[in-house]
Amino acid sequence: MSWLKVYIARHLQVFFATLGELVRAPFSNMMTIAVIGIALALPTGLHVLLQNVQQVTAQWDGAAQISLFLHQKTTDKQAEQLAKLIRQRQDVSSVTTIPRAAALEEFRLNSGFGEALDALEDNPFPSVVVVYPTSEADNINAVQAMLKAFGERPEVEHAQLDMQWLKRLYTIMDIGRRGIWVLATLLSISVLLVVGNTIRLAIEARREEIEIIKLIGGTNAFIRRPFLYTGFWYGLSGGILSWLLITSSLWLLSGPINQLATLYDSRYTLAGLDLDSSLALLGASILLGLGGSWLAVTRHLNAIEPQ
Repeated sequence: MSWLKVYIARHLQVFFATLGELVRAPFSNMMTIAVIGIALALPTGLHVLLQNVQQVTAQWDGAAQISLFLHQKTTDKQAEQLAKLIRQRQDVSSVTTIPRAAALEEFRLNSGFGEALDALEDNPFPSVVVVYPTSEADNINAVQAMLKAFGERPEVEHAQLDMQWLKRLYTIMDIGRRGIWVLATLLSISVLLVVGNTIRLAIEARREEIEIIKLIGGTNAFIRRPFLYTGFWYGLSGGILSWLLITSSLWLLSGPINQLATLYDSRYTLAGLDLDSSLALLGASILLGLGGSWLAVTRHLNAIEPQ
């Protein structure tokens, strides 16, 4: 087991030695770390905002309802019978009936045309049955199928559900989701290039040292090790900076958003990065740092041979 102890000791030595090199040149290294952090913060921040939009729209979905306007000849008793029949469906959460007299009175109170309504001989308003789908059936396709089924009933003159705006919103969010993936891919490539170019410059600066190490029998794995750990530190530092940028940005936005939610009598709060998302961000940044350094070392190390 002595060889394992030596192996671990060498890795720990290089691990902390490369960290010390980054600390000794903070300005130049911070520029590279800042580029990585900003590049990762852009798609991650957009992803968090999209998740918050999805959280809000999930609450809107739960408020979906179908309004069934019955024929004028349909009595309130027939409306109650229809409501009782609809309540037996498994995909219906609750059903509310609005009698003709109640609809007339509500319109009288809210419209300001009370005197004009008094001049009418008959009640022009039909009975209305309001259907609330269950959470399991509360999606666009299921609700539209229910709307079609209810609209075909003989008692129903018109079935109404305004879901067009929600379909447009879902389409926009799908476009945004794909756009985030495209942006994340492009910026990940840019991180690989930035790390790779930084490591390439470090290799060129230590070219003579690398030639001497090869002359005395040093392997490519031994020479590659410090550059890989440097890429690791670049990736980890960039991921931490990205997390700080996203968290601080969400903190700045949380106050105005909470005030806006209060004005709409909502308890909504802006959600930030959870533990899984934070670990995924750090893991992706570390992989990008290691990947960029590996590509640079593999390409340029083989081209360096002692003369």
